[in-house]
Amino acid sequence: MQINAPWLSRSETRAVMAALTCDGARAYFVGGCVRNTIIGLDANDVDIATDALPEKVIALTEAAGLKALPTGIDHGTVTVVSGGVPHEVTTFRKDVDTDGRRAVVAYSDRIEDDALRRDFTMNAIYADADGRIVDPLDGLEDLLARHVRFIEDAHDRIAEDYLRILRFFRFHAWYGDPENGLDTEGLEACAAATEGMARLSRERVGAEFQKLLMAPDPRQSLRSMGETGVLHAALPGAHHSAAEKLIGIELRHHSSLDWVRRLVALDGTDPIGNLRMSRKDAIQLKHLHGGTGSDMDLPELAYRFDSSVAEGVALLRSATRGDALPWDLQEQIEAGVQARFPVAASDLMDKYSGKELGDTLKYLENKWIQSHFTISKESLLHDL
Repeated sequence: MQINAPWLSRSETRAVMAALTCDGARAYFVGGCVRNTIIGLDANDVDIATDALPEKVIALTEAAGLKALPTGIDHGTVTVVSGGVPHEVTTFRKDVDTDGRRAVVAYSDRIEDDALRRDFTMNAIYADADGRIVDPLDGLEDLLARHVRFIEDAHDRIAEDYLRILRFFRFHAWYGDPENGLDTEGLEACAAATEGMARLSRERVGAEFQKLLMAPDPRQSLRSMGETGVLHAALPGAHHSAAEKLIGIELRHHSSLDWVRRLVALDGTDPIGNLRMSRKDAIQLKHLHGGTGSDMDLPELAYRFDSSVAEGVALLRSATRGDALPWDLQEQIEAGVQARFPVAASDLMDKYSGKELGDTLKYLENKWIQSHFTISKESLLHDL
């Protein structure tokens, strides 16, 4: 089998492969760029595996006029920049020892060793510079069947890095066939190893959880995570039922995808701390959570926050309380987005100052909102 894609034929990437192989070393594309190209998805990052040691990678690429950055040289990775395009180049490796979070590795000159240390068979498919597939572990069959399978023994792969439990469910959400369900051996191994997840940093768990919730339809993965105890281990107190309902509503109404909205529906304990959310995402979560439980209507939510919060609250109320989505949802949201409070602080400064000024302005704004943004400036000021 041979693949073809724009990233494979671009001059910047071909220059990297030519530099790496000019002195007899072998180099292959591997991972997501190969996997996604085979199944017709976009490939973002280009990863390359080679039998050349990191020092040789640097020497070969710099001799070709490329920029080599030792971004992960302790683990055998050099970032080679060609025409402004970064390429992660990693020497073939084999695991020597693991502790469930990180592995001690040794360099190898065998592609089979490099393949065996990866997580899933679909991630151990390689391609040479011309796109010819090299498949040392027969991962192509699993990939074409959309079957997420651990390499060799699932228990062993998980024990090498317990984050692979979450990756298993995330990869199924993105690449698995829901008709066939999750791999039985992998599911059993994940269920048996949930205690090991306590060893993981919350940053790693949070990053993986976000990627899972960004999948178009992760309902099957979330349900299986709940049934196996993985969901509780990742986010204590979380429940999958409302999130499943939410995702179904999103799909039926072609709603925009928002991983934070889905996280709110899971209703876990302290997601901001447990998943180490960014400040921006944490603010969004607070707005969505608070808005869902408030008595604010959609125009007010759109006015006070933004359209995404208003839409998110409408969807969450439908999933968690059974509220019907209004037929004029977008019109209500747009009314709030376009609304402009007609009174400014300067209009009140002749009578009020300090805290009294702020309280009066807030009183008038609330009165204007309750009128559905219809009371004029003159009427508001006349009532003072």
